[in-house]
Amino acid sequence: MPIPEDVTGDEIDKDVRQELQSLPKTLAEDVAKNLVMVARLIDEDPEGAYGYSKVALRLASRVAAVREAAGFAAYANQKYSEALAEFRAARRMTGSVELWPVMADCERGLGRPEKALDMAGAPEVHKLDKAGQVEMRLVAAGARRDMGQLDAAIVTLQSPELASNSVQPWTARLRYAYADALLAAGRESEAREWFAKAVEADRDGSTDASDRLAELDGVEFVDALDATETEGGENGEAVRASDKDGDDDGDENGDDGDDDVDKDIDKDIDKD
Repeated sequence: MPIPEDVTGDEIDKDVRQELQSLPKTLAEDVAKNLVMVARLIDEDPEGAYGYSKVALRLASRVAAVREAAGFAAYANQKYSEALAEFRAARRMTGSVELWPVMADCERGLGRPEKALDMAGAPEVHKLDKAGQVEMRLVAAGARRDMGQLDAAIVTLQSPELASNSVQPWTARLRYAYADALLAAGRESEAREWFAKAVEADRDGSTDASDRLAELDGVEFVDALDATETEGGENGEAVRASDKDGDDDGDENGDDGDDDVDKDIDKDIDKD
């Protein structure tokens, strides 16, 4: 597969570069460039990333970083069986438990939520760092939902990390998952509060919490072009979102920003 001229291979992480030192120099450079392309495309063009990962795998299948990259590329394309095999191979090579949560999520993707829950209770989880433990909690809650155990999913997500007022890289996703589980259980008012909290923490737009919040508030976003044609407008001005209930205050986040998060968790625990 073609490699753009601006890709040199030096963009890869230094730890990966060290792994590639076991290869002949020219081969290491080729593998590095393909790994750069995997990282560059995996979010926007997962199929393209998968193609580059297969090239890297063909060139250096005995390098753990290559197996891990191939696993994530397969995972992004919902090829869960293939992803799980690559993650297992990478884990055997490194002995690390870092991939444990995503391996468990592959089990979910394969329709085996019970296996994912078994992994969530395994000793390996205690070896994960805080981010990994939160990720494992998210996977476990998802497995509970796969099994129709909504209340158990809600309880699984209730944790010190959810109750904390500090914003960490995982905060938005954790609050979002909690809000989504509450909504699935018919607890719409509480779900709205937690979608609002997710919006507050979602600084890089990693979730669609703002859209979900707007939907709960009855806000309808109208396509500017369609609205212009319908209303006979000539200047193509964008049409602002309208509230189905006639509320024009435009406050998507609500007025619960000063609520104590710990109190919300305590109330939820009492209910569950």
